[in-house]
Amino acid sequence: MKATRIEFRNRFWIIMAIYVLGFVAPWDFVLHLDGAGPNGAGNAHVWGLLAVLLSQGGAMSIAAAFNLLLAVAIACALAGAWLRTWGSAYLGADVMRDTSMRSDGVVADGPYRYVRNPLYLGSWLNLLALALLMPASGAVFAIAMLIAFHLRLIFSEEAFLRAKLGEPYAAYCAKVPRVLPALRPQVAASGARPRWGQAALAEIFMWGSAVSFAVLGWRYNATLLLQCVLVSLGVALVVKAFASGRGEKAG
Repeated sequence: MKATRIEFRNRFWIIMAIYVLGFVAPWDFVLHLDGAGPNGAGNAHVWGLLAVLLSQGGAMSIAAAFNLLLAVAIACALAGAWLRTWGSAYLGADVMRDTSMRSDGVVADGPYRYVRNPLYLGSWLNLLALALLMPASGAVFAIAMLIAFHLRLIFSEEAFLRAKLGEPYAAYCAKVPRVLPALRPQVAASGARPRWGQAALAEIFMWGSAVSFAVLGWRYNATLLLQCVLVSLGVALVVKAFASGRGEKAG
């Protein structure tokens, strides 16, 4: 169940591939699992399919169903962006970019007092929002594959940290849940100071996705939303490359 070193080193590109396959759903050209969108243009997205299903029972109109799903997506996207930024502020952008595992000590501040893996949980929340823009088979694939891959990464990271940090990390794991947050802090804060600026830059894609849904979602244009998400990804990649370049020079 644990990820290999190659998987960990290339985790960013593996995750990118999962997202791309979720949106493109290339298997549908052969299997025809997803219906056509409006006027036969492309595959029907989950947003529209779920809105139709919710409205069929007569409990709400299709417009209300679209609005309900959009509100849930905005909440998920904002929660995911905030959780990842909060976690990144205490973990450090340099650790997130590192292609090898590191053991700089037990991080027990911010969201890490409630859950051991806030970054992965934030990514899952973000994907729940983005899945509305995917064809149904692509959304199922992306959600299942991303959770499975993240769990493999989690098991590898935890085994590595247990071996390197020993009893302090084992005691931390015994108190703080892995992915489902506790309602109250489970450990005392260690006094680390958050680096909010670095964290905000590291999570540009997450915030770009959340803002896109919150500001433009009410136009009910999935194509426009997807374009904004892609722009956010492009900006995030540029910032990532710039930060990596500065890190190499500093090293």
